[in-house]
Amino acid sequence: MTRITESESNYRNLQNKSTLEILTDINTEDQKVALAVSQSINQIAPLADIIADKMITGGRLFYIGAGTSGRLGVLDASECPPTYGVPKDWVIGLIAGGDSALRNSVEKAEDDPGQAWKDLCHYHINERDVLIGIAASGTTPYVLNGLKTANIHNIVTGSISCNPQSPLSAVARFPIEVVVGPEYVTGSTRMKAGTAQKLILNMISTCVMIKLGRVLDNRMVDMQLSNDKLVDRGVLMVANNTGLTYEEAKASLLKHGSVRKATEAFFSKSE
Repeated sequence: MTRITESESNYRNLQNKSTLEILTDINTEDQKVALAVSQSINQIAPLADIIADKMITGGRLFYIGAGTSGRLGVLDASECPPTYGVPKDWVIGLIAGGDSALRNSVEKAEDDPGQAWKDLCHYHINERDVLIGIAASGTTPYVLNGLKTANIHNIVTGSISCNPQSPLSAVARFPIEVVVGPEYVTGSTRMKAGTAQKLILNMISTCVMIKLGRVLDNRMVDMQLSNDKLVDRGVLMVANNTGLTYEEAKASLLKHGSVRKATEAFFSKSE
C-alpha cells in the first residue's frame, strides 16, 4: 500500500529557512487541505445521512482513533453538548489508551487490536449506533479491528483516512478518503492530515445536528448557557425572535433555559 501520509516532504533543509519562509510554506500546504476535502464530499454525504437516520431513532455516534486522530474525535464529540444542547451520550469519542492519552502518549496503545471493541462494549454499542474510525494512515490496529468487530455485529461503520485504498477504507461500509499529500515535516500527520480530519468531523457533526433539528435558521437555539458571552448571545437571539427588549428577553431566557424554549414560550403565550 502506498502511504502518502509517510512520503517525503516537498520541502528540504527546513532548519535553514527563515521564520517567514517556514510560515509561508506551511500556509501554502494548508491551502491544499480544503480543496482535498471538497473532493470527498460525495463520500461524506451518505455517511452523514445514515448517522442522522440512526440518531433520529435513538442511535448514537461513536468515534474511535489513536493519537491526533483520537484527540480530534474526542474534541468533536465533547463540543456537541454545549453547542447543540444534546445529551453527553449522543456523540462519544474514544481514544486508544483512554483519557490519559489526550495529554500524554500512551506507548503501544494503538497497536492493541482487541482494545477498541472492549472500549466500545463499555458503552453497550449496538445495531442502532454508528461507528466512525479515524486514522490518517488507515492502518492503525486499534481502529481497524474496532471496525472489523463492529461489522460482525451489524453496526454501521464509517472511516476517515488520508491514504488512498487503505485497509481501513476496505473495512468501513462508508469510507472517506481525503488525500492531502506529503506533510511539511515528513510524516507529521497532525498537520495537513489532522486539519483535513477536523474539517470532515465539523462537517459531519454540524450536518447531523442540523438534520436533527438542533439548529433553527442559522442559530444554535439549544446551546448551553455556560458563560456570560453565551447568555448574551442567547438574549440577543430571543430578542430578535420575539421583539422583546433586552431585559425582557434575558429574564425569559434565564427562566426557560434555552433560546428555543424561551421563544416557544413567547409565541405560546401570544396565541
